[in-house]
Amino acid sequence: MAANVETIFSVREKPWHGLGTIVAEAPTSDDALRLAGLDWNVCQRSIYTNVGKIEGYKANIRDTDGQCLGVVTDRYKVVQNTEAFAFTDELLGSGVRYETAGSLQNGRKVWLLARLPSEFVIAGERISPYLVFSNTHDGSGAVRVAVTPIRVCCNNTLNLALKTAPRSFSMVHTGDIKGKIGEARHTLFMADRYMESLGMEFERLREQEMTERQVIEYIEMLLPIERDASLVTVRNIKKLRDDMEARYFDAPDLKGTGNNAYRFINAVSDFATHADPIRRTKNYKENLFMKTYEGNPMIDRAYQMLCDAA
Repeated sequence: MAANVETIFSVREKPWHGLGTIVAEAPTSDDALRLAGLDWNVCQRSIYTNVGKIEGYKANIRDTDGQCLGVVTDRYKVVQNTEAFAFTDELLGSGVRYETAGSLQNGRKVWLLARLPSEFVIAGERISPYLVFSNTHDGSGAVRVAVTPIRVCCNNTLNLALKTAPRSFSMVHTGDIKGKIGEARHTLFMADRYMESLGMEFERLREQEMTERQVIEYIEMLLPIERDASLVTVRNIKKLRDDMEARYFDAPDLKGTGNNAYRFINAVSDFATHADPIRRTKNYKENLFMKTYEGNPMIDRAYQMLCDAA
C-alpha cells in the first residue's frame, strides 16, 4: 500500500490508479465502512500542557487506536464516517452501492464514492455520474460533495470546470453541521444540472473543429518547454508530447469522433489520468486519485483554451 493511503477498497478492479483491495460486488454502506477501514469514530479531547489546559482547542482522536488526527478549535463539529455514509444512503435511496471508499494520511482524510442511479448518453458516449463525499478530521478542509462524470468505455474522468453549473458543494465544520448536511441534499439537483450542462458543452465541443496543426500547438501550450531547459528536460517533455498526440490521433475509442475539440479534451483527460509521469513521486497515485474528484488542472486548462478559441 502506498505511503499516503491508509485503507481503501474498490469494486471488481482497481480503476482508481492501482490502489486498494478488490471486492467482487459493490457493497452496502455497512459493508463499505468495514471494507474501507472506516468503522471508527472521532472523539474530541481537551489538550493539556504541564501548566494546564489549553483553552479554545480540542484534539480529534480516533477511538480505535488513540491516533491524534488533528488539533481544532472548540467550534469545530465532527462529522463521523457513519454520518457520511448515512447521508449518501438517504440522498440516493435504499440500495445505493459504493464503488470505492478509504482513508488517507492515517485517517486525517476520508472519502466515499457511489455511482448515481442514472446513466447518461452524451454525444453518443455513455457517461456515468458518481457522487464523491470527502471529509477531513484534522481541521484542514471542509466537508465536500462533488459530481464526477466518468466516460464508461475507457474510465476517463471528465469533470470539467463548467461556468454554467457547479459540480461541488462544501461546508465548514462549524455551526449546525447536521442542518448543513441536510441542505446538501440539493446536490442531486446539482448533479442533474451539471450533467445537463455537460451534455450541452460536449455537443458544442464536437462542433468545434480542430486542424492537426491546432492539436499540436495546443499540446505544446499544455506541455511547454522553457528556454533554459536542459537537454534531458527537453527530451522528456517531447516524449510526453508524443504520448498526448498518440492519445488524440491513434486512440481506437476516439477514431469515430472526428477532428474536434471533444476528441481533444478526451485525449487530454486520458493523458492526465493514465499517462506514466517522467518522475513518479511516492504519493503520485494518491495525488492522482485526489484529482479525480477535486478536478485536474491540466484538463481544466485544456478546456479553458478550447473555450477561448471558440
